[in-house]
Amino acid sequence: MTQVIDLQKGRLRLAVKKGFRNWESQFEESFGPETKLSMLSTKTISYLAQGKDKGTFYLYDLIMNLENLGSAFEFEELDSKAKMAVIDRYLFLLDRIRFECMRRLGWLESYPGENHTLVELITEFERLAPSLHAKVPKLSKDHPAYGHFASLNSFDQETLVRKLIPKALREIQDSSETL
Repeated sequence: MTQVIDLQKGRLRLAVKKGFRNWESQFEESFGPETKLSMLSTKTISYLAQGKDKGTFYLYDLIMNLENLGSAFEFEELDSKAKMAVIDRYLFLLDRIRFECMRRLGWLESYPGENHTLVELITEFERLAPSLHAKVPKLSKDHPAYGHFASLNSFDQETLVRKLIPKALREIQDSSETL
């Protein structure tokens, strides 16, 4: 019997394997096409959420491999349009990662994009990003600022949530170091 091979799925599988290759050695976890942010360890999510040096490298590497742009080592060689595409995806992912930190701290009930895999968030960025950007993370009713949050319009609600990020990054890093 002849077997039909879906070349697009095969290419994606290879890109996923390449994209997570450095992640697996750095974070000592398993990653794949079905990996969601909620599945990452607190240590990994905290590392990526800081948005610094190596964390940025791992996100760029995943994005560039999934978008067939090479590895993060080749970022500087990209043309300006490709660089902007990588940066747009990076910032989009960084938001989701930071929202995941806040969810783990109990500060958010939910956030836009939490049900999508990392692979989907990158490869379907053009389709997903506009609608996810338009939604505001839902602050937990147990958070001390919830009363104020509930009284705000959606633009100001998002601003309030974003102002909580620096404190959330400190707290998630502290909790990941005690694990």
